[in-house]
Amino acid sequence: MSSATAAPVRAGAATARVALVGYLLFIGFTVWLPANVSAKVTGLVGVMARWVSDAGIAPYYQSAVVFEFLANVALFVPVGFLLPFAWSRLRLWQVVLIGALMSGLIESVQGLMPSRYPTISDVIANSLGTLAGGVIAVLLILMLPSRPARSPRLVA
Repeated sequence: MSSATAAPVRAGAATARVALVGYLLFIGFTVWLPANVSAKVTGLVGVMARWVSDAGIAPYYQSAVVFEFLANVALFVPVGFLLPFAWSRLRLWQVVLIGALMSGLIESVQGLMPSRYPTISDVIANSLGTLAGGVIAVLLILMLPSRPARSPRLVA
């Protein structure tokens, strides 16, 4: 009687998958909280925009729009970074597609929430963040030396 076993997962891939699940939970809690609660989590955008406005660099509203876009880019960089390590066969375009689809799902659910509203700029920013993280991961993978295959140990 034989049993089917799954192919072993590399330790690095397992670690990346666990980190990805944890990070996706963080994203879910951040983006699906009611707006008044979320403002306490994401209030850094407002603080930075106020600082730029008070310094006379740019008006508050323009600064807030730019910082919110950049925050959405930064939010998805870890997703793009972890996906290639979690599933090494993914191509960069597949990583970006996964990030874009995740962002589309997030925005769709936000459209059903009374205190939230979906925006296409968030999908674009999140997709760019996924791309940036994916490019960093690919460059890192290319720079790291590949590990030689382990030879079996002979036991006397």
